[in-house]
Amino acid sequence: MKGKRDPKVIVFCCNWCSYAGADLAGVSRLQMEPHFVIIRTMCSGRIEPSFLVDAFSKGADGVLIAGCHPGDCHYIDGNYKTIRRFYLLRRIIEQMGIDPQRIKLEWISASEGTKFQTAINTFINKIAEMDPFPQSTEFT
Repeated sequence: MKGKRDPKVIVFCCNWCSYAGADLAGVSRLQMEPHFVIIRTMCSGRIEPSFLVDAFSKGADGVLIAGCHPGDCHYIDGNYKTIRRFYLLRRIIEQMGIDPQRIKLEWISASEGTKFQTAINTFINKIAEMDPFPQSTEFT
């Protein structure tokens, strides 16, 4: 049944930019939905497609990937790798029966705490209005 609920959202943040942006949002005491867990990675380019599939199989309702703005990656082209993987992954998960709106990609720098707040609140509210993700390790 669709309706407002408390979803489970996983947020993969790159160490250098988006994690610092999330930290800035927190220390600035910006109001955010509490229904997310951050997993810190060295680079958004390090996030393997299997990480997202694993997150869904373990009960996540949505996954947000946050990384450095294109051109600002500390590992030169890690976020360009992320862009390519993200669009491929959206097509793959749709074939697995997962709504591609359950994943989102955002570019958030270390100084963009307000952008992190907006991105997380918008995404969580969107996921909250969707049906819960089936709590099964098998996809339709």
